[in-house]
Amino acid sequence: MFVRLSAAIAAVVLLTSGAFAQGAKLTDPQIAHIAYTAGVIDITAAKQALKKSENKEVKAFAADMVRDHEAVNEKALALVKKLKVTPEDNDTSRTLSKNAAATLEKLSKLSGAAFDKAYVDNEVAFHKAVDNALETQLIPSASNAELKSLLETGLKIFQGHEQHAEHVAAELKK
Repeated sequence: MFVRLSAAIAAVVLLTSGAFAQGAKLTDPQIAHIAYTAGVIDITAAKQALKKSENKEVKAFAADMVRDHEAVNEKALALVKKLKVTPEDNDTSRTLSKNAAATLEKLSKLSGAAFDKAYVDNEVAFHKAVDNALETQLIPSASNAELKSLLETGLKIFQGHEQHAEHVAAELKK
């Protein structure tokens, strides 16, 4: 329950904090940092799941998260290097990191089926929030065509993650 609440809070913060709340247009360096931060958050959570879970489906899902988010983040780093852009930390990326740390701490206290359920529920909520932010805020705000294209590719991958997480969540309820 508290993990869903944390994810819901992260979603609200992601969509309303900092530049979003003020109606200011995000810059490409800020967008790059938000997207990269979201990827790092999911990689860290997945690595925690790989260590803690004993469930085959949860572990397979977590391994997919590590593989896919690391690949997208590598492409993002290559792009910002090519464009000679330095990702810019901002209120949204800082709040995401802070909330993720709190969620990881809560998850660290769980084990077995309780951990699996909380981790997967958090992944569903996190991917819904990130997918929505990509679709409604980050992609429309990106001005560089290559960054926009990378974000659009990431959105397709992450929508697949959301569906995969929902499937695993349904399997855990059986």
